Amino acid sequence: MLVTFSCDVYPNTTYFGDIAQTLLKMMGKRGNVPGAILAEDVPIALERLQSSLEKLKAESSVKSDDETDPGQKNWKEKPVPLAHRALPLIELLTAAAKGNCNVMWDRD
Repeated sequence: MLVTFSCDVYPNTTYFGDIAQTLLKMMGKRGNVPGAILAEDVPIALERLQSSLEKLKAESSVKSDDETDPGQKNWKEKPVPLAHRALPLIELLTAAAKGNCNVMWDRD
């Protein structure tokens, strides 16, 4: 399943379903698809997402310091961090907050 986020002031952003639901839950949403965030609630959702990602980043940096695997020197073996995957959604939410518009998501 693909999930596409949209608003009137930024291009659509599409994620795989599991990543989209994780990001939605980080924003304080249930993860239901379809759904929406009213314009007045977008800044709060953005703040929650960024805060959750910072916590996750801090936790993963502690783990990576403790559990360094010498076999993972090849960059192709490392998964893309969720914080990097979230950047397009963060940009969409930032634009929506500035433009005072609703954010919607649905299956693609």
